Formats: sequence, structure tokens, C-alpha cells
Amino acid sequence: MNRVIHPIEQESFRRLRARLDTSHLPPLTRAVVERVVHSSADLEYATDLVMDEGELVRAHAALHAGAPVVADVEMVAAGITRRQTVCRLRDARSGPGLTRSAHAVRLAYEEVGPGALWVIGCAPTALEELLTLNASPALVVGLPVGFVGAAESKAALRESGLPAVSNVSEKGGSAVAAAALNALLYHPLSTEETL
Repeated sequence: MNRVIHPIEQESFRRLRARLDTSHLPPLTRAVVERVVHSSADLEYATDLVMDEGELVRAHAALHAGAPVVADVEMVAAGITRRQTVCRLRDARSGPGLTRSAHAVRLAYEEVGPGALWVIGCAPTALEELLTLNASPALVVGLPVGFVGAAESKAALRESGLPAVSNVSEKGGSAVAAAALNALLYHPLSTEETL
């Protein structure tokens, strides 16, 4: 099913590309950068995001082959279009040394097992918990936001060697995390250019 692109979105991407040259980026990296910048109106993401094209290609294939998508919070899940997601935050409970977000990651992993795409845009503790599991993810979109633990959890993600989309700064959030995953959902299976 082809995605119908609204004229406002087309004009927004035209203006984005007039202000930010992404033509030198490989196709999926470009798609993620542009979609994140579009969702945030923050051009600084172009130099803040960290990802590898080869990892994105493999994640794109897994996603389009039906790999499960896990979101850390309902706001991330709501932002991911054209795909059902797993979000177990409503079922999670906090306890000594365990946040609700971390417990939700444990519950989600029990449900989906290895090979999922994980989209974390809110809680650094969710990302930290994921890194303790042997989840063998297809991709981790690790873009939690905040002044406590966000940058550190994303640095730990990059150091883990897991296939990932992250960023260096404290910036992030549900909208940009969902946008990064949507970029892979919207990108065609061929190498044609698309919004």
C-alpha cells in the first residue's frame, strides 16, 4: 500500500532540504536524519545523530519482513504509524532498584524475544535495562530525552556494539524516536528516493 503524502508535508521537506543539504548521506541514513529533523524542526540533529547505514539496511529488511516493534512508552507507540507495536508500560510495576520503564522492557522482551526493533524515546532507564538483556535486537532506536541519564544511556548503547540509532546530546523524545522508526517504515524496499 502506497503512502499518500500530504502537500504540507511535501512543502515541509522542500523547505528542510533548502536549509539542510543531506544529499551526501546514504539513503536510509538520509531518510532517518530528514524525518527526525522534520519531526523536531531542529537542524542540529543532522550532526547529533549517530547511525550506520549497513545496520539500517539490515534493520529495514527485518522491519519489512515483520519483526516486532517495541516502544518504551505509549507516546512513542502512538507516533509509529503503519505498524502495531508492543508497549508494556501499563502492565509494569516499579520496585526497589527498578523503574516502571525498566520493568516494561523486561515484560516486552518476554513477549517478543530476540530480533525485535526497540524504540526508546522517553526513559533512559528503559534503554539501560535493554542493554542488560541478551535481546539480540534488529535495531535499537535509543533517543531518550532528559538531563539525568539520557546522554549516558545513549553512550552506553553506542559502546555496546548493538545496531542502533542514537544521538550524542541530551535531546531526544517520543516524537524523534518514532520519527526514526517511521523513516524506515516509509522508505521503500528498493533504493528509490522518498519522503
